[in-house]
Amino acid sequence: MTSNERAAQRVTALIADAVAKGARLVAGNGKAEEPGTLIAPTVLADVTPDMAVHHGELFGPATSIYVADSDDEAVRLANDTPHGLTAGVISENLAAGLPVARRLRTGIVHVNDQTIGDEPQAPFGGVGHSGYGRFGGQAGAESFTDTRWITVQSEGHAHFPI
Repeated sequence: MTSNERAAQRVTALIADAVAKGARLVAGNGKAEEPGTLIAPTVLADVTPDMAVHHGELFGPATSIYVADSDDEAVRLANDTPHGLTAGVISENLAAGLPVARRLRTGIVHVNDQTIGDEPQAPFGGVGHSGYGRFGGQAGAESFTDTRWITVQSEGHAHFPI
């Protein structure tokens, strides 16, 4: 489900563009149903850089699956976007998954977990074109605060040791 009809139209347009350019629907049909905000979960495969969905953020019930032959290729594919909100690395080997997670340019990376975890103390936010600042916990307060230092000498002039 999307938040409103305009959002649903944006998501379905991204999916339609991808399918028209050769992406394959693995699940779902990528179309909005009545009342206009409902979209069946959709999975795309064979997405290429010439498709708008490759570089965009969907913010809807759809995702793209990419096949990579190496960790380096997977990181290159994941970082090939101006956006960087959240990512997930699924690995049978945590010792191999954690270095991959460190190389991803996103504000949040989950290893062997869902990409929607949002805890009040966690500094939620992205990098690049994915939002501004952080919210949640101390990082959220600091993100929207300018720390300043003001001193006042109430009488006379400050005395400096010579």
